[in-house]
Amino acid sequence: MSESTTDLEIVRAVLKGETSRFEEIVTRYQARLFGMARRYSRREDEVADVVQEIFLKAYARLDSWRGDAPFEHWLMRLATNTCYDFLRGHQRNREDSFTDLTREECDWLERNVAGTHRDSSSADAAKALVAKVLERLSPANRMVITLLELEDRPVREIAALTGWSESLVKVRAFRARAEMRRILGQMQTDSYL
Repeated sequence: MSESTTDLEIVRAVLKGETSRFEEIVTRYQARLFGMARRYSRREDEVADVVQEIFLKAYARLDSWRGDAPFEHWLMRLATNTCYDFLRGHQRNREDSFTDLTREECDWLERNVAGTHRDSSSADAAKALVAKVLERLSPANRMVITLLELEDRPVREIAALTGWSESLVKVRAFRARAEMRRILGQMQTDSYL
């Protein structure tokens, strides 16, 4: 694969029957797609399945890319929608336990919600807590928080990726933050039961 080969040239070649050239697309974008998919699932086998699904959809819908925007934008929007579909399916199949927090995480939550303990050793506990809160969010809310807060994407880009209006992105972000506060409050309450 030549670095000077453009996405447009590769797509045209694939559409003309040189299907093996799609491997160049896979090689060019797989690292970025794996990185994106890891934000939506913690299990590596699910991440691989999501990325495979993205590439399968991209190959099947390659003729729908019009070429008026960069191929990468088209692919990332397809990836975002596929991740969103994964979250919705995962949400339907998920079993909710009363609380998934360990005793250490509950202790950390109690200390840090009260603001009595702050040190660098709590960073791992904070990451684990954030992951558990994200897991409990609805798919749309998890998507908007992941794109906005974890991937640090601007509202305009999120709107372009998801097909939502900018105002809808802002509303969903507001609702997602409210849901996160509710979940944290429930986790704190659950630790006392």
